Amino acid sequence: MLVIETLLDGTQAGVLRAAAADMDFQDGRATAGRFAAQVKANHQASEGAELEAVRAQVGKALAANGLFQTAVRPRALTPLILSRYRRGETYGLHVDDALMRGVRTDVSFTLFLSDPDTYEGGELMIEDTMETRAIKLNAGDLFLYPSTSLHRVTPVTAGERLAIVGWATSWIRDAGQREILFDLERTLQHLHDREGKSEAFDLLAKSRSNLLRLWADA
Repeated sequence: MLVIETLLDGTQAGVLRAAAADMDFQDGRATAGRFAAQVKANHQASEGAELEAVRAQVGKALAANGLFQTAVRPRALTPLILSRYRRGETYGLHVDDALMRGVRTDVSFTLFLSDPDTYEGGELMIEDTMETRAIKLNAGDLFLYPSTSLHRVTPVTAGERLAIVGWATSWIRDAGQREILFDLERTLQHLHDREGKSEAFDLLAKSRSNLLRLWADA
């Protein structure tokens, strides 16, 4: 689980909120699985040129974000969904479908578009074996979590919650292996920042690359 702060800046998030105000929205159950549809009560933007423009902007930001690329190692993404929750809307406890439009879902992500002080409720709740984590981030921040997780969105009691949700197939299917590679990548960066290209850096880079070669779902 990882927070990526300011995937979009405040101005960019505001532009997407303004674009959403002019879009048509449909019942969110249209894209839910058989059982998830029973607990889903929200709306999502209808297909069209406006939604494609939003997808393009967010997709560009995801492709340019080194932290997202390192943590997820995306092989494919599902079409992004612009979701809207207004008063009384919620999404009950569920796990995301393992396959969406032919894409295996390894990593789920939510990009918050609404400022948290403009709506009440609407927390993303991640059910852990040890605890339940409540996630409500600033506009433009993104939250990553394994698609294997049980999660829900609490009812919105005031205001409007806008968010982009999406799923990725990773080159590294196993979440534990992704975490090891992520830690190695961060350690390499710290080592290079401190010492430059050294013998230790080269050996660690070799191990990182060979593990990637060993584990990649090519």
